[in-house]
Amino acid sequence: MRKDVRKFGTSDKRGRSSTNADPFLPHEGTKEGSLCTSCNAGYHQKRWTTDVDICRQLQAQSAPHRVICPACQKIAANYPEGIVTLTGSYLWEHEAEIQQILKNEESKAFARNPQERIIRMTKGDGRLIIETTEEKLAEHLGRVLHRSHRGELKINWTGNPEICRVSWERML
Repeated sequence: MRKDVRKFGTSDKRGRSSTNADPFLPHEGTKEGSLCTSCNAGYHQKRWTTDVDICRQLQAQSAPHRVICPACQKIAANYPEGIVTLTGSYLWEHEAEIQQILKNEESKAFARNPQERIIRMTKGDGRLIIETTEEKLAEHLGRVLHRSHRGELKINWTGNPEICRVSWERML
């Protein structure tokens, strides 16, 4: 009897179906040495990076391949893969501090992986909604906020394609 072993990534090698449903990742892959025309991130060793030395090397090439990275495409298309909804009276009493925590965490995530970004933050109906380019970033923001300010945290992975919906609430 065979175990169901799921593989991660976008490979359909040996007849396996693709496990990554991100419509903004090119099926044929990104050309090594590419530069994003929007955010200046470089594609090096199968990863997007903002490392200054690597990006300078890529720009110094005679004809670097210019593309728009998947995160910039998601931002332009308003295509969130993660949605964080913050509510409660505590939120509005500590709004500046909470927004600063979220921005700091986004900066840390961006330094590790330039594909993890906040698309936008919107206020309305007593809620603060944060949309992210990656579902793991949404989950991370919710967990960091819960760890620093407590409250009630709910994480839900639903939809096709899968979207991470995080809700955090705290009353005074």
